Amino acid sequence: MGLIDVHAHFLLPEYVAAAERAGHVRPDGLPAWPEWSVQWHLDLMDSTGIAKSVLSVSSPGVHFGDDFRAQVLARRVNEAAAELGRQYPGRFGFFASLPLPDVDGALVEAQYALDVLRADGVVLTSNAGGQYPGDPSWDQLWRELDARSAVVFLHPTSPPQWRQVALDRPRPMIEFLFDSTRAVADLALTGIFRRFPKVQFIIAHAGGVLPLLGDRLDLYAPDLPSMTPQLRELWYDVSGTPVADTDRLLYGSDYCFTPASAVVAQIAALDQSSAAVDWRTRTTANAVQLLGERVGV
Repeated sequence: MGLIDVHAHFLLPEYVAAAERAGHVRPDGLPAWPEWSVQWHLDLMDSTGIAKSVLSVSSPGVHFGDDFRAQVLARRVNEAAAELGRQYPGRFGFFASLPLPDVDGALVEAQYALDVLRADGVVLTSNAGGQYPGDPSWDQLWRELDARSAVVFLHPTSPPQWRQVALDRPRPMIEFLFDSTRAVADLALTGIFRRFPKVQFIIAHAGGVLPLLGDRLDLYAPDLPSMTPQLRELWYDVSGTPVADTDRLLYGSDYCFTPASAVVAQIAALDQSSAAVDWRTRTTANAVQLLGERVGV
């Protein structure tokens, strides 16, 4: 069995057009939107030993300020991803986009995507319109996802105060790592991990600066249950990072926002690293454990 890529993105022309109309001409401060085609994606997979890619929409997500339009766009990208899975059996799965912070719309789309489209899980950005995932208004969504033992892929996005902190630098360079950390801390401190233990979280980019977080949370929140064991129960993808010191690793390429040449280079570096012995078998076995029969390879 080849690699299973749990952090892979796709771009529909209508999605990019909708994002640009909303002002995202340079997404998260990048020079331009990357180009993507299904054939380019398959060629990369075949050349690197990736058996299956679980597709998702990256930052900035599908909500650009209007709830109804976000619902329509989420349905469009989710149905397109499901269709790719039907056209190329065994090669593509997907994490469904939800129109957050519209919780009611997110509930409808989660149910449709998981029940009808057979999504592998859902993708959430580290914040949605400035709301972080521990916001009390999201509890109904967490209850629904917990009841389904759903997989949640937590992907970083720009923080709400990015103009003040990014200083015209591309936000994926620094701010994405910190916003992921902020989101995971929010989930821990608001008790989401404890209250909804059946939800399985994948944290992108090996969690950014999370290795430092557990001890800090325990130090400053001594009245709460220890955070460090909760962080150990999360899953982490290795996109753009060395192999972390955890058994709960998954492979992630971050294609197409990471160029194909960089994906090839990272895989070669992992293959050559003595610290990454048998990383292919390890990450694939973890993906099969997490996604079960839905992996389909």
